[in-house]
Amino acid sequence: MIVPMKKVSFVLLEEHRKEALKKMRRLGVVHLEKVSGASEELAAFKDTYSKAETAYAILSEIKLPKKAVSTATFDRDKVLAKAEEVVALADRKKLCKDIISAHTLELERFAGWGDLDAESFQYLAGKGIILSLYEIPRDAYLSIPETINTLVVNENKSLVRFLLIQYGEAGSTLACASRPADMPAEAYAVPMISSSSKQLRDEISSLRGEIESIDKALTEAALDRQLFKQYCSVVGKDIEFENLFSGMGREEDTEDGRPYMALCWLTGYVPVEDVAAVQAAAKEENWAVVVSDPAEEDEVPTKLKNNKFVSLIYPVSDFLGTVPGYREYDISGWFLLFFCIFFGIIFGDGGYGLLMVLAAVFADIGAVTKKKKIPPAYNLLLLLGFFTMAWGAVTCTWFGLSPDLLPSWLTGLSLQPISNAYAAISPENEALVKQNLQIFCFMLALVQLSIAHLKGIARYIKSPKCLGELGSLLQLWGIFFVVLNMVVKLDTFCGIPTMGTMVLGVVGVGFALSFIFSNYDGSLGASILESCKNIVSVLLGVVNVFSDIVSYIRLWAVGLAGGAISATVNDMAGPMLGGAIIFFGVLLLVFGHGLNMILNVLSVIVHGVRLNTLEFSSHLGMSWSGFAYEPFCEGADNK
Repeated sequence: MIVPMKKVSFVLLEEHRKEALKKMRRLGVVHLEKVSGASEELAAFKDTYSKAETAYAILSEIKLPKKAVSTATFDRDKVLAKAEEVVALADRKKLCKDIISAHTLELERFAGWGDLDAESFQYLAGKGIILSLYEIPRDAYLSIPETINTLVVNENKSLVRFLLIQYGEAGSTLACASRPADMPAEAYAVPMISSSSKQLRDEISSLRGEIESIDKALTEAALDRQLFKQYCSVVGKDIEFENLFSGMGREEDTEDGRPYMALCWLTGYVPVEDVAAVQAAAKEENWAVVVSDPAEEDEVPTKLKNNKFVSLIYPVSDFLGTVPGYREYDISGWFLLFFCIFFGIIFGDGGYGLLMVLAAVFADIGAVTKKKKIPPAYNLLLLLGFFTMAWGAVTCTWFGLSPDLLPSWLTGLSLQPISNAYAAISPENEALVKQNLQIFCFMLALVQLSIAHLKGIARYIKSPKCLGELGSLLQLWGIFFVVLNMVVKLDTFCGIPTMGTMVLGVVGVGFALSFIFSNYDGSLGASILESCKNIVSVLLGVVNVFSDIVSYIRLWAVGLAGGAISATVNDMAGPMLGGAIIFFGVLLLVFGHGLNMILNVLSVIVHGVRLNTLEFSSHLGMSWSGFAYEPFCEGADNK
């Protein structure tokens, strides 16, 4: 359920605001509205947080030995100093790499010239002998006039490197060199080396040694990288506190231009069950507090409260980052139920489910042995494994094996209408099982989407708007039969013609009720007018219902693909298992089925989650627009 919230507004003396914030933080139940504070202290906290966060990111990339253990203790000042040192070392390492890269390019550019020394060229220029570096195609070198003094350094099949010799006055520089007017256009003047080849190589060697020293220092610092994460947690609380402290609304009342009282205020949200504690704290601290119901325009945080079983879905919702709006539905229970069903169908193999169950059991045993609390994700894996085993049992699917290779007691567990054992008897049976599985997927759509509209009817039961939800429900049921006719090619279902007058009548009545009442908000005429304005969307809504139901066939299709991959892996590995290359056969089985399980996980994320967060949620009218309840609570109080 979504926990009901109350809006609370505090007014207090400005001089008490720091102590008031400390009190609220110790209380730990008030979700305060966001404010934008600004102060020198806040900027300093953000700066130190950034340094520690950067240091942690740098050190997280370093792979430590398995038995590496940190013995350092948390000291805020020392951790900050170390963070600054780590960032400086990382910056220096980057600079060294950039210099090495530049020097390496420089050496490669002059590799064909041998060792060069810019100072020697400058020395000769000072004596009046100005030398310039040139490169020219071999054929074009012969076209250089004899009036130009050149000296060949080296040549190959395509290129000649030569020195242009010019004479000037004593004290000349290389800048005094000029290109002769009759120098062939093909001649390329090579820019002079920055220093000397030897100096560049020596500097590269020195910088590489410095990088090794930096890497050693960073590796040592990485032993304590968790301290930087702890520092970020501590300073994060400081930032939160200072942001609120500096961002609180304040107003100074005056009388005859003279100040006599300075007030400040804050607004937040509190679960109904904690309002009494807030009021008691306000009375104790002499705050003025107003408690009220949130207005329609208020952005109220969402706090979910469910039993331990339903809470198993939280690892999935946390991974997706989905939070229902405060005025939306909490569908955690339905999400868990249908997610497990979808998961089982998509994985579709009881053998895979058995592996998941065993993995979850061993993980639980490991946690209990270490006297740690069992993470919800382990129990969720266990539940998903059981659902997958159940689906594998009723469909007679175990590690992609042919039913004739399975024990009779396993095939006996299956349900004939959807059993692979029954499908293997004849092509007619195979076609029937395929049809039944498609019908089952569409029935899942009918059940889940019907639940969405039944919840809508219950929500608006005291308003004519519930008739709009009833209309949507009737449309859903009618179009379900249309889907069976058009996709599964059934003429009748449960004795009812799939495209008969009854079905079309149900769709028509449902459309009329939805058209008239879906937008009801106190005026029937306004509701009809609103539907008329959006007539295109209203008509497309009927098509969307059809596509939403058909969308559930993806469960059968993806499960079928996974089963085909399993069978293919078995066919490839089978011939290897009875000979000398049995090892390669086992390796292929492990790799093939492991890859298939990974692909199934991706399919669950893409398809299984989608049916809950898109198709089901759209029929509920949910947009997942909420944000989690995060009370201002106690951390490390460093004030």
